[in-house]
Amino acid sequence: MNIPPQPSGVRFIDDYLVYLLARAAHQVSSEFHEQLRRRGISVAVWRVLSGLLGSEGETVTGLAELCLLQQPTMTKLLDRMARQGLVVRSSDLKDRRVVRVALTEDGQSMADELALAARMHEADVLARHPPAEAEAMKSLLRAILARHDKPRRAG
Repeated sequence: MNIPPQPSGVRFIDDYLVYLLARAAHQVSSEFHEQLRRRGISVAVWRVLSGLLGSEGETVTGLAELCLLQQPTMTKLLDRMARQGLVVRSSDLKDRRVVRVALTEDGQSMADELALAARMHEADVLARHPPAEAEAMKSLLRAILARHDKPRRAG
């Protein structure tokens, strides 16, 4: 493995890939998270809604992985979201031990509204970059995820 030398006159962290990815994600996502806060919606609820958008149902474990949450945290969040009428749980048709989570009509409506706001935010973020650079960023991030992500459980 060839480890490139640290550029002189540069702090380690300013050239460290993991920090750069995290910092960029934080800066860009915090703008949208502020919109969620103004609407009284937590980031975790948004992640669940967006994770279920376009899906016929996800397993609790698969949804926890998708939303970057621990399963016990996901279970408590889903309890609250079910009480609010945003999601519904049901037994899997093939394996009754598996619980699937899907959006209710109200959840679908909220998810659609937030997805539109997220797409508008994304368009604003990408408009700050030349079109080729904007597509290259998304392409590179997909490649990083494909090469480094653990296989997702069936969900």
